[in-house]
Amino acid sequence: MAEAHQAVAFQFTVTPEGIDLRLSREALKHIYLAGVTSWRKRAILFRNGVRMGVYPASPSSWLFVVIAIMSSVYARVDPSMGMINSIKKVLPASDRLTAQTQTVLSAILFATGLWFSLIMLLRYTLKVLLSYHGWIFEPHGKMSMSTKLWISLLKMFSRRRPLLYSFQGSLPRLPVPSIDDTIHRYLESVRPLLDDDRYKQMEIVANEFKKDQAPKLQKYLQLKSWWANNYVSDWWEEYIYLRGRGPIMVNSNFYTMDLLYVIPTHRQAARAGNVVHAILQYRRKLERGEHSPMRALGVVPMCSYQYERMFNTTRIPGIETDCVQHLRNRKHLVVYHRGRFFKVWLYYGGRHLLPAELEQQFQHILNDTTEPQPGELKLASLTAGKRVPWAKARQKYFRDGVNKTSLDTIETAAFFLTLDDEAHGYVPENPRSMDLYAKSLLHGKCYDRWFDKSFTLVVYKNGKIGVNTEHSWADAPIIGHMWEDILATDFLHLGYTEEGHCKGDINKGLAPPARLHWDIPAACQEIIEVSYTVAKELADDVDFCGCVFDEFGKGLIKKCKTSPDAFIQLALQLAHYRDKGEFCLTYESSMTRMFREGRTETVRSCTIESTAFVRAMEDKTCTNDQRLALFRTAAEKHQHMYRLAMTGAGIDRHLFCLYVVSKLLDIKSPFLNQVLSEPWRLSTSQTPQQQLNLVDIQEFPKYVGAGGGFGPVADDGYGVSYIIVGENLITFHISSKFSSPETDAHRFGRNIGQAMLDIRALFNQKEKAM
Repeated sequence: MAEAHQAVAFQFTVTPEGIDLRLSREALKHIYLAGVTSWRKRAILFRNGVRMGVYPASPSSWLFVVIAIMSSVYARVDPSMGMINSIKKVLPASDRLTAQTQTVLSAILFATGLWFSLIMLLRYTLKVLLSYHGWIFEPHGKMSMSTKLWISLLKMFSRRRPLLYSFQGSLPRLPVPSIDDTIHRYLESVRPLLDDDRYKQMEIVANEFKKDQAPKLQKYLQLKSWWANNYVSDWWEEYIYLRGRGPIMVNSNFYTMDLLYVIPTHRQAARAGNVVHAILQYRRKLERGEHSPMRALGVVPMCSYQYERMFNTTRIPGIETDCVQHLRNRKHLVVYHRGRFFKVWLYYGGRHLLPAELEQQFQHILNDTTEPQPGELKLASLTAGKRVPWAKARQKYFRDGVNKTSLDTIETAAFFLTLDDEAHGYVPENPRSMDLYAKSLLHGKCYDRWFDKSFTLVVYKNGKIGVNTEHSWADAPIIGHMWEDILATDFLHLGYTEEGHCKGDINKGLAPPARLHWDIPAACQEIIEVSYTVAKELADDVDFCGCVFDEFGKGLIKKCKTSPDAFIQLALQLAHYRDKGEFCLTYESSMTRMFREGRTETVRSCTIESTAFVRAMEDKTCTNDQRLALFRTAAEKHQHMYRLAMTGAGIDRHLFCLYVVSKLLDIKSPFLNQVLSEPWRLSTSQTPQQQLNLVDIQEFPKYVGAGGGFGPVADDGYGVSYIIVGENLITFHISSKFSSPETDAHRFGRNIGQAMLDIRALFNQKEKAM
């Protein structure tokens, strides 16, 4: 209804005496404030754009260079070696342009060119420094002199406080691995999964590919790596995400949970008010680029490219492929509650709505007793079903009229909010509470989340929250960064009254939320029902197990002098072997954000070393010393592979891109077809924790995140996400499908817990022996 305020700012009546013009002072005030805010925002964006563009130098350094050059000129010293005189000669002659003015102008132009050259040199030097990755391969706690020198130089070059995108132009490009290395590491990764005959056959096929087809494909890939910012990311987004024609619900989207133990308020509207206001504050800093970039070791910057599409972004369905639509400066939110869609304006008088004002708006929606319009209740199930029916329905029934207007309102919204009519959250006394909470966030009722939006914020009636994220635009650490920020803001800065309401006064002048209107014909309603049926069948097949493992955590694992991630991955290998009696191709997600526009790489966690350790654990003739030695070897191998993946030497993205090139060139490759068709029956990922360190969990041990998860990748496999919280807690999110007789999420959860305890026992017995 914000447009209504502007519409009544000017009111006029035509009379015989002329036009009687009346002005609304209140409306004009808000128009003025909105204009001031808009221009202030432009000025801040321009200022920050300049700061990021010249980093690691500062804009004020230009003045320093100009003064230095001008001083040398007046001292009759020519630092330009004749270039100032050359510039002076090409300046146009004019009566106003005296010889002295020409000299000054020439010196300023030379100083500006010198300044730009120095900036380019600094940025190139910074890129060279960031291309060094030797530090990541050094033993934990031991740092070479070269790495210490490198860190000192990097700190010197980045000592000025960087903005979010300050390092983007200095990040190195993702290198293309050599064919020999990729083939060798691939064969090594599948060796424990194949018998001798099958392995020899795979070796023959791989060597034929390396000799005949690979050189040609590799040349095209290297050409792309020279031309594009990242040789993987655009193809990965298009072919892995956007070209998929199946449902993105469960299969692609992932979820993130609220704080594990705490609910700040049980008032649904109040929690929504505080959280949405915190999100708006985060978005304002994001649009201005004022967040600090994530940095490994506190000095090595991560790519921030994925943050750009966090808000006002929607995945638009297509017949053959989807596309990601990203807009700017949209100032409204769409809220779903009990089958109705509402538009809520997020700004008033040029400022964000305050938490109490947002609570008032959401309470209006909760109090609304109107019924859904025909077809409105399950409309969002179009985004949960298959993509082609949704694309055709969108073209046919949502291309004009009231349906187009309402759909545009949803697709251009900052994000999507669901005021859920259920209560969820972790209840220690109820073992199934985490499972139901996870399933609700992953798919809900299949029609109460807009799965195409960049993210859907879910606020339950008991005050618990969560988020469902569309995967194509970004990976989990990006949404996790925002999530940590808003949870800390909600807890530390905003807070609630004793009655559980948002703090602040209620603004009675706000226009209420506006219902979105639809005219959905019977034929479209049938398509909606079919999409809902497909989505419901998929959702009902998902089996979930949420395990809060509090026997021990990162603190004890570090005392064992091993990597927590390697410890957990080896426990997963042991648990899977006990669960299914066999090993499988295992996917662990690693990031490549030390490179420009980097996203992820795969760590193949099932290795020759890890299978040897698992077999030793199940072999009663092996001693604990033998098992522990094999564990350490497997853990070191896993860490080495993780480091290779992070530094651009992984194999799966390289093989994927070679496959894409082969398809573009119409080259049939039995080897690549085999590689890309292998199922990942165990897909794992670690949820990042405390990227921002905004809340001291030593002081507030209950304010810890519960992590998040995703659906199973293979029909007969498991999806496992885990979050290492503090020193003494690890939370596992395990998914599988009821339809597979081979899998059982709760059985696998029990196996994981036992595997963790069994590995810990190896170290305990070693300590007792000592």
